[in-house]
Amino acid sequence: MNDMTPSDPPRARRRPSLVDAACEHIRASIRDGEHWPGSQLPTEAVYVESLGVSRTVVREAVARLAAEGLVEARQGKGVFVSETARYQAFQVTREELENLDDVIQLLELRLGVETEMAGLAAERRSEVDLMDMRRQLRILGQSDIGMDRSVTADVAFHRAIGKASGNTYYGKLIEFLGVRLVPPRSVYLRQSDAYMDDAYRAVIGQEHEAILDAIAARDAERAHAAARTHMSESLKRHREIKRLAKK
Repeated sequence: MNDMTPSDPPRARRRPSLVDAACEHIRASIRDGEHWPGSQLPTEAVYVESLGVSRTVVREAVARLAAEGLVEARQGKGVFVSETARYQAFQVTREELENLDDVIQLLELRLGVETEMAGLAAERRSEVDLMDMRRQLRILGQSDIGMDRSVTADVAFHRAIGKASGNTYYGKLIEFLGVRLVPPRSVYLRQSDAYMDDAYRAVIGQEHEAILDAIAARDAERAHAAARTHMSESLKRHREIKRLAKK
């Protein structure tokens, strides 16, 4: 069942490796315009000398960047910046969510997004959208629901709001953030009994119902306020978990 207890220590942030540092150096040089799409990167020997690392580290860094689609190796010619490098998608990797601070920062990002998204959903939602939101809230209201299922249903509720906004990119962004937030949030919420009881579920339920009611009523201003309140309270709860973990 649950092998985490409130006494479990929080996971420490992984120390950046030499490969991480080399990746970031090359990535920054592309981002800052030092190396443009289509241009050739310096040789391995140059990076070995300038970064003070081994050839193995450079090769691993280049391989990682190639997997991201940022660079490409051309046999017999060297490594070049991909033509599409300037259009690389916004990314949040799993390695970047190894600390509760990372979860909090993503929740801070969501605060502004969710507020505006809820307002648009109030103006544009359909009856099918409302049915989807209500279905997720029914799941969240189940007394025997586990933490993993609860967090997943929570994300699904917000994803339904994104769909109701009529803006494809809101839905994509919430899906993107949700996939990355579900595992770490589940871990950290399990670390506190206060976030597993009926009182906690009731509070979350009330916050979600306030958002749903405003969207159903097509009241954009009230939907803004309800979404902002919910995300602000979520931030407070996670910051409290962080505070308790330091004791």
